[in-house]
Amino acid sequence: CQAMHDGIIAAQAELPGRIEYSYTEKMKPVDAGSAARQYVAQGYDIIIAHGAQYKNLILEMAEEYPDVSFAFGTSAEIGPANVFTYMPESEETGYLSGLIAGLTTKKNIIGLVGPVDAGDAARYNRGFVLGVQAVNPAAKLMVAHSGSFSDFVKAGEIAQSQIRSGADVLTGSSQQALGALRAVADYRDQDIWWVGQDIAQIHITEGYKVIAASSYNYASVIVGLVEKLDKGVKGGEVIPLNFHNGGFVFEFNTALKDKYTGAIETKVNEAIASFKAKSGTVAYTAVDYSKL
Repeated sequence: CQAMHDGIIAAQAELPGRIEYSYTEKMKPVDAGSAARQYVAQGYDIIIAHGAQYKNLILEMAEEYPDVSFAFGTSAEIGPANVFTYMPESEETGYLSGLIAGLTTKKNIIGLVGPVDAGDAARYNRGFVLGVQAVNPAAKLMVAHSGSFSDFVKAGEIAQSQIRSGADVLTGSSQQALGALRAVADYRDQDIWWVGQDIAQIHITEGYKVIAASSYNYASVIVGLVEKLDKGVKGGEVIPLNFHNGGFVFEFNTALKDKYTGAIETKVNEAIASFKAKSGTVAYTAVDYSKL
């Protein structure tokens, strides 16, 4: 994951001389165990398996190597005494996207293309709903899930269906969202827009449709893990990502200033300031899709 890699590099810069970093990428869970055991043999203090699919592997290895710390995510589960988890409180980034969508839509129809209704994706989606409702309670929200984190085709099909049903602002999270963004970009000359959960989307070919986006800053997780290890804590805790601890970054697409200058920019900046002051303020668990 590029975001995790970038986060570790940033944490190395923040804590010079403290972090030695090696990585193996694109590993299936069945193969990742051998790589993790090599890191144990080499004496690494903590081994991170980035992806919830590695949960069972990490729990097995934690039992096998009780003196080594492990981490996996995204997950809000509290693990054993030598296992950390990390969880983006992405209801905050979803809320920002919802504010923008609610104030941008002309048709009062908004589309949301999620991967699965679980984890940080579910938190983002529900935060998005609350953001829309905070500024435009009359807006109709269409929520659908592709059933996969990587099914670009299905996400694109869902987005096309939502657009045909009148949606003029859409969002989505995880890799599959790129398919939905591409669907939005098919309407080059129409007033149909995207709000993203990956700042990189602003800078790709389809970025001319992206009003703004947020991204995870995993440096906050890595620095948090180092601080825990320094205190002798080897696991058993969840490390959050939020605006308060620098775990999120947000960016407007400056090529689309006419889309956000004024009320939208003010609302978003006020919300970010609020999140930086205090985390845990978005009541995402109250969202019931059946009542939309």
